[in-house]
Amino acid sequence: MLVFFKERLVFLAVPKTGTTAYQRALAGRADMVITDPPELKHAPLYRYNRFFRPMFQKVCNAEMETLAVMREPISWLGSWYRYRRRPFMKGQPNATHGVSFDEFVRAYLETPTPGFANVGSQARFLEPRPNGTAITHLFRYEEPHRLDAFLEDRLGVTLALTRENVSPAMELALSPELVRACRRRCAPEFELYESISAGGLNSIAGAPSRSAG
Repeated sequence: MLVFFKERLVFLAVPKTGTTAYQRALAGRADMVITDPPELKHAPLYRYNRFFRPMFQKVCNAEMETLAVMREPISWLGSWYRYRRRPFMKGQPNATHGVSFDEFVRAYLETPTPGFANVGSQARFLEPRPNGTAITHLFRYEEPHRLDAFLEDRLGVTLALTRENVSPAMELALSPELVRACRRRCAPEFELYESISAGGLNSIAGAPSRSAG
């Protein structure tokens, strides 16, 4: 999470959406940089609303806008799958060594979700709260130029990004049947992703989301 107090902007870090590169590039420009523990570094909107928003409002008398990045849902699952196949994951209960991508996605769709496929939900991470707190600016991972232009204009910086925390490259493809099942079971994820406009705004408010633990 990155906080730019003067600009009244909080950058929430959705896992597997390239936010580590922005954290590295903007750490010196931010007023607060939360890198640890992961529960706070990757604080979802509901946690931000419960703990951070009241602090800014009550202590600083400030209303902050929120910013986040969302990845195409199947690509997002692929990033998690590849991350959990890294060598250091071998022997860990949530490793994906010896598991195909199809098997990983099928497991993700199960209830309850097995540990190796329990990676949460982007829609749940970004879900608007009953008090009206919502993501103000939402960008697609696949369109970094739009996010970069927004940040450079809002913060008055020139970004110089490096690749960070990159998972091993591999070709991943799902069977058409499994793609259809994923779109049915995770419909809120796809609806939210498809609602993101070119200007970095989303039109879905209060949509139900899949919770994978």
